[in-house]
Amino acid sequence: MGAETPKQFLELDGTPIVILSLRRIAACPQVTDIISVAAALREVANGTEIVLVHDAVRPFVTLEQIARVIEEARRCEAAILGIPAMDTVKEVKRASLPEDVALITGTVPRERVVLAQTPQAFATKLLKEAFARAETDGVNASDEAGLVERMGHDVHVVLGSERNMKITKPADMELARFYMERERQKA
Repeated sequence: MGAETPKQFLELDGTPIVILSLRRIAACPQVTDIISVAAALREVANGTEIVLVHDAVRPFVTLEQIARVIEEARRCEAAILGIPAMDTVKEVKRASLPEDVALITGTVPRERVVLAQTPQAFATKLLKEAFARAETDGVNASDEAGLVERMGHDVHVVLGSERNMKITKPADMELARFYMERERQKA
């Protein structure tokens, strides 16, 4: 966000965003361990049923959302939170000059689009296989669901919420402070 401090360590109400996010996940009774993703996935204990992946900068996920995505992953092995796209979505190709101009190549029907959120939950064996195949193939994805999708496995979408925002730019911090104040008033 233009600062020297990584966004996950910026503070909301005196607490780093990553700590707020971790507190939300840790408060869910279905969550038993918290680790990082790629290399740490090899450390997940045998017999662990579900792995939950969450962005460090999404501190407003609710316990209900966490529980619902875990439950759906138990049912179908792969689930994410997502919200319907409200804006018209355009597919583009980048123009060479100027850099802030692109050429529209098509319109994606918004009823076919969701904005992915976290947490994302997967059967442990499935996610380990997805990472292994991606490493072998030299493939990256913008999220873990993308790795599972490329194997041909269905990933279900559980309705998230706009409050489960990803804090990535300065304006997001203003909205996050507002949400924190609202939560403090309700407590």
